[in-house]
Amino acid sequence: MNPMPPRGKRSPARRGPAASAVLTLAATVTAAAALVSCGTDSDAPSSEGSRTVSERPTAPDSSAFSEKTASPLKSQASEAAESARASASEAQASASERADEFEASVSADTERANQAAENALKDVDGKGNAMSDVSMTGRPRSETGGVLASVVTFTNRTDKTADFAVRVDFLDSSGKTVETRYVGTENLEPGKRAQRYAISHAPPEPKLSAKLVKAQRY
Repeated sequence: MNPMPPRGKRSPARRGPAASAVLTLAATVTAAAALVSCGTDSDAPSSEGSRTVSERPTAPDSSAFSEKTASPLKSQASEAAESARASASEAQASASERADEFEASVSADTERANQAAENALKDVDGKGNAMSDVSMTGRPRSETGGVLASVVTFTNRTDKTADFAVRVDFLDSSGKTVETRYVGTENLEPGKRAQRYAISHAPPEPKLSAKLVKAQRY
């Protein structure tokens, strides 16, 4: 029997050119499959529990912002302006009503006397002949129901019974006349005094001031 050859380390088998080519091709195919798998997974929807990547938002369609969209805004602006005008009109009407009520509470014949005063001053030039016989003092709004009112005091310094008429202008902060009122008293005896009210029918704002413009004794 031939003796067994001694066991030793086997030398690695030599690889020829064909084997190297097969290994290289296999590695290339494996890498390509991995890339395809990654690309496919990124495009497909994620499974339950994973976060879904949303698409990039697109720019808004400019046609959506048309005149139809602006129309409701214009309508709202128009309604707001109309509401403001209505509120101002209501405020003026309310102020006028309060002034009428206050005048009526002061004297039953106030309107008749004031109308007579206006008629008496129609043909009067300048400031009239009785400016020194008339004075005017403002009254707090808390005492006049919230309206602007001034007390006009007439003094008959003659020896005969006389009628008096005055014109009072209500001015704004720039000095412009906003309203004119006429106040009068009749049959004032010599040496006597009488008081009447000049009452504005204008709204509380803007604030006005009263000015005595004319005074006539007749």
